[in-house]
Amino acid sequence: MSATSWLNYHHLLYFWTVASEGSIAAASKRLRLAQPTISTQLKTLEDQLGVALFDRSGRKLELTEVGKLAFRYADDIFSLGRELVETLHVGSHARPLRLNVGVTPMIPKLIAYRLLEPALRLGEGMAVSCQQDRFDHLLTRLARHELDLVISDVPLGPEISVKAFNHLLGQSAISFFASPTMAGKLRRNFPASLDRARFLLPMPGAMLRRELDRWFDAEQIKPDIVGQFDDSALLKVFGQSGFGVFAGPSVIEDEITRQYDVQVVGRSDAIHERIYAITVERRIRHPGVVAVSQTAKTSLFST
Repeated sequence: MSATSWLNYHHLLYFWTVASEGSIAAASKRLRLAQPTISTQLKTLEDQLGVALFDRSGRKLELTEVGKLAFRYADDIFSLGRELVETLHVGSHARPLRLNVGVTPMIPKLIAYRLLEPALRLGEGMAVSCQQDRFDHLLTRLARHELDLVISDVPLGPEISVKAFNHLLGQSAISFFASPTMAGKLRRNFPASLDRARFLLPMPGAMLRRELDRWFDAEQIKPDIVGQFDDSALLKVFGQSGFGVFAGPSVIEDEITRQYDVQVVGRSDAIHERIYAITVERRIRHPGVVAVSQTAKTSLFST
């Protein structure tokens, strides 16, 4: 192998950071280097590889197709480097083990709790950092390795450029809930009783909303939609106050009725809510993520 075949990994790091941050200016702040220095090193890397990694239009940088391929390789290289450091430090008590988790808004908080609670029981050294955000924002943070795990009701699709892997944690049939007075009226003749009933639904585009819309069409039910939400907990609070019927996973039916003081109107096995763990690792290694996966498969969701 000739000398020119060896990569300068500092140059590769600058490229990876620019691609991750979206601009040389943002990469400059993250790397604490002058912008001209980064620009020069990028040009050196492109000259060495003999390809253009970015399309340059003014200050805007867009990865070329070759650049996207190079970014995926660079992402793997630096991911392996981080894994190496973490592996060599396994068993060290110098710093606590942290599980950084992102949760999409429509994941029921009771399910998120049931999934994450075992991770906190792994030992005194485990700490969990959990934050809620939009799916695309969480994927960006996952790609930057700021998160170890994203818990989502939406799987990663082929159209998304982030290199990550879906792990289906499980799925649940759906139960319909309402305040005691409303549930008592609608329970008889379910599901036909739901036609024209007041409903609180997830926002259009949410996976559960799509499932519900298909089911409504199949059952010839026309719900009176009085509220649409992108937060599952807020939706349930309105349901608790008697504003309408809402849907939730049957696997946490007891917890929902107890916490929100509502009753079950009926159930449907024709609708399912699926929960995914999304990680940058094909094979799950982080002890906290392993605990989440095992909990889902052994105690929360039926197989």
